[in-house]
Amino acid sequence: MQKWTQLGLAPLPDSDRALSLHQNEDDFVIRITGSGEELMSTRRHGSEDALGRLPFDEIKNSQDASVLIGGLGMGFTLAAALNTAGRGARITVAELLPQVVEWNRGPLGERSGRPLDDPRTILHAGDVTDLLRKKISAYDIIALDIDNGPEGLTSRGNDWLYSAAGISATTHALRPGGVIAYWAATSDRIFPERVARTGARIVERSVHAHGKKGIRHTIWLVSPVGPETT
Repeated sequence: MQKWTQLGLAPLPDSDRALSLHQNEDDFVIRITGSGEELMSTRRHGSEDALGRLPFDEIKNSQDASVLIGGLGMGFTLAAALNTAGRGARITVAELLPQVVEWNRGPLGERSGRPLDDPRTILHAGDVTDLLRKKISAYDIIALDIDNGPEGLTSRGNDWLYSAAGISATTHALRPGGVIAYWAATSDRIFPERVARTGARIVERSVHAHGKKGIRHTIWLVSPVGPETT
């Protein structure tokens, strides 16, 4: 039986729960207190890698792309984006919980290659929604790994991102020809329909959490249709 050691807690805003970081001999995991449910681990991060990599296939110029990632997590999405982007790219990662940033600057960061230390990385210590509400035509790629997707798990405050208003704000934060990538633990019927009603093109990708078998997660790639493409 694996022996896990708790390394830290990150209280969730407006909640009586927290994220907890645990380590055993080989891996790190982040869980939700109370439920014990595993949110992410250093052993299974294939879908996080895909979230950081796949959107670049949808844009014309990755060399100096402006990218926004919502949610630092264990750093794998940020690392994958940096590995795919060019030297002139600028990648902003928004993380609400300061403890998660500390974990990534500590021993957890070794597993993802310490992407926060990359000179192309810009850390926004705050809610990604603050950026989305304020920015217009700022990003070529917006990649969102917030909560568990449309079926919120850690905070109902994240529901705005997946609402019609949130989709609209995210779309307006894109440059022409840009793409939005949404991560979700499972597929969903209502969210793609909501996106489609905006006139955007949405493609669903099912990706393995680890290797080429087992659990799959969902990534939606959303390409808004602008005047130049109609």
